[in-house]
Order: sequence, then structure tokens, then C-alpha cells
Amino acid sequence: MSADPQSVETVLVAGASGGTGREVLRILSSRVTVRALTRSPDKRSLLQSAGADEVVVDDLLAPDDLSRAIADVDAVVSTVGSSAADVVMSRSGPFVDGAGTRRLLEAATDAGIDAFVMESALGVGDDPASRLGSLFDAAIGPIQAAKAEAEQAIRAAPIRHTILRPGILTNGGRTDAVSVARPGARLWGAVSRADVARLLAAAPTTPAAADETFEVVATPRFRDRELAIEWSLPTSASAAGDAAGE
Repeated sequence: MSADPQSVETVLVAGASGGTGREVLRILSSRVTVRALTRSPDKRSLLQSAGADEVVVDDLLAPDDLSRAIADVDAVVSTVGSSAADVVMSRSGPFVDGAGTRRLLEAATDAGIDAFVMESALGVGDDPASRLGSLFDAAIGPIQAAKAEAEQAIRAAPIRHTILRPGILTNGGRTDAVSVARPGARLWGAVSRADVARLLAAAPTTPAAADETFEVVATPRFRDRELAIEWSLPTSASAAGDAAGE
């Protein structure tokens, strides 16, 4: 599939009302048409102010019509996630990280969407993990297991994909200085939601990110383990034309 930055014109951001989701909206809003998916009708104004051109309300755990959210979309960026409180309420789930992501993936695959991008977490899966990844497993094991199931489904689906496993998420500013490595690199540390959002937004149009799973941290920086990747944010043909005319 084409990784031309101008081949992606409309992006669906799921979990858009979360911290990372809103950062993705802000990054993409001046570049492509952005559709936000949320389960909360009262978040519509918040998402529009963050950069969403369209807002679709639906619950991935009990969807009404995901085909409406997916219609005419080129790429899906999923930032959905559960909290530790969700584990306390129901250790057996279902969790949106797992069942919800798989429903979204199925809808995207059925619709022939070009790319699917998922925000996961360090420690997910059976790859060797740092102590931080192991701590995530111990603290929110059911959520980690749900994310692992979603990751497996994504890798098995006939769709270009990228999965990012960030460390501890912070509300710090975007630095564009992160360590990205394949699973098993045992990365640990923190990374801002803004930095993760940039990679999520760029994944569909970055050739080196196609069909890959990456660990991501910013502090500390692991220069001896990180991959050299040129991340390319999408720019629709109309936006590129406007920029050229300025």
C-alpha cells in the first residue's frame, strides 16, 4: 500500500477524548480531515476545539453503527484505553483495549481501510520486557492481556498496521526526541502524550512503520537501542496546495 503522505486524506481517531487522542487531533487538524470517535456525546465541543472536523458518537463495546464512523476513511488511529479503576470494577472485562479495538479493526478491515494504528503499552505480549513493563503487567494485568489480544488480531488482519508501546505517559510538551525500538529492547521510562501522538499520526505515511510494533520512550533516551526512522506526517493534496500558494 502507498505510504505517500498525500495518500491519506481522512483519518479516524478513536478514543479521541483522551489525552493522547486530543494530541493526535491537534497534530492532524491542519493536515487532513479528522473524524473523532467518542462514546461521550458531551465531549463533542471539546473534540471540535481540539481540531476534529467531524465527531461520531458510538461505544466500541456496544456499537450502534461503526460503518458510519469508518466511511470514507483512509486510516484509523486508535488511542482507546482503560484505567486502573476499570480493572477494579471488572477484572474480567470486557475492556475497550481488547474487545473494543477488535471491533474497530473488524470494521476497518471490512471497509478496506488502508492503515490501522494502535496505542498499546510497554510490557504487552510475550516479548522480553523491562522492569517497568513487568510492573505494568503486575498493576493492570487484565488490561495488558486485553491489549495483547488486540495486538495479535491486528497483526493477523489483512491491513497495514503499526502498534506503539509507550512507557509512562506524561502531559509534557512535544520534543520529537524519542527512542523507538522493536519489542524486546527492554526500554523503560516516560514519554509525553504529544510525542506519542506525533508517531501515531505519522505511522500510516511512514514507510519504516508499516507492519511494525515499537516500544517508545523519551526519558531516558536509549540511543544505543533506538531505530533510525524518518517519521512523515500526512499532508492531504489540498493542504499541500494551500501551503504552496502561501
